[in-house]
Amino acid sequence: MLNQRQDAARRDPTELRAAWLGFRETNPDVRIRDAAAALEVSEAELVATGVGATATRLRPEWREIVEALPMLGTVMALTRNEYAVHEKVGQYREIQINAHGGVVLDPDIDLRLFFSRWHHAFAVVDPGDKGPRRSLQIFDSDGTAVHKIHLRADSDVAGFDALIVRFAAEEQKPGIAVSPRPAPAADRPDSAIDAEALRKDWQALRDTHDFFSLLKRHEVGRVQSFRLVGSDLARSIPSGCFSRALGLAAAEEVPIMVFVGSPGVIQIHGGPIKTVKRMGPWQNVMDPGFNLHLREDCIESCWLVRKPTDDGVVTSIEIFDKTGQQIAWMFGQRKPGQPERADWVRLAGQAASEAH
Repeated sequence: MLNQRQDAARRDPTELRAAWLGFRETNPDVRIRDAAAALEVSEAELVATGVGATATRLRPEWREIVEALPMLGTVMALTRNEYAVHEKVGQYREIQINAHGGVVLDPDIDLRLFFSRWHHAFAVVDPGDKGPRRSLQIFDSDGTAVHKIHLRADSDVAGFDALIVRFAAEEQKPGIAVSPRPAPAADRPDSAIDAEALRKDWQALRDTHDFFSLLKRHEVGRVQSFRLVGSDLARSIPSGCFSRALGLAAAEEVPIMVFVGSPGVIQIHGGPIKTVKRMGPWQNVMDPGFNLHLREDCIESCWLVRKPTDDGVVTSIEIFDKTGQQIAWMFGQRKPGQPERADWVRLAGQAASEAH
């Protein structure tokens, strides 16, 4: 094993690449994220060892890069955190960008982008038994993957090559400097929160998108707010409820919205799901255009949440890890201006009462 990296340090890329290749030789099926964890470095550091060979460093021109993504055609978009992986096949279209981020609103690839957490980007071409595997990979300042775009057999390789030519950085030396991963911010004591005022403002919500500003205004953590607001608005339910809801949605053909976030991207599936399958501790959705992989044994808490809006109450099921970080969350599929589906409300209640 390698020693832990120093703050904002650039490890010797030759040494690191040799360690990685040696590890991969004895663990041929290992994923790069797992190899990075075993070697006690970040994923971006491993990718950066290939600069000049398998990877091209890109300039951090986030708006321009995102606006160029339609030239790739149909691709697979991947966003993940520690315990959930969200994969969608589609195209980058209906792009709206501002100074801080933006959205992608393709019917299949639906994203919320937060550029403050985008720090490093690479175009990667990995050799494989079935031909080169091409991808764009974006990382946070600590080397955590923010978003990845994987080309498929029907993607536009010429567009990928053109994107590399357009955005390649001047410096193409192996290696990268990363900062230490920050610890999750601690909540204030419950006694410091005005629970009555929090509940009043919660009941006055008019749009689910206003919820983040509510938390910020009250300086309260998300799970903490659930504990304090009252069980009619947020209720703790068994950790298996999320998986149970996936199974019910597939069996009853209820269209849902499934959200997974990384530090800099929220990725959304909207629509029906069909194939829900457990493999060890992982609960999976395995549909042609949508895959979800959820590490269910790492769910620390699960909540049934109700938020008032101008369109009526909106119900979600939300899961968190032991540090209070959100793993994934789920709604019934709906569009702004529409009330939530009655079959989703019934399904969520059934999942909450039957999960175990």
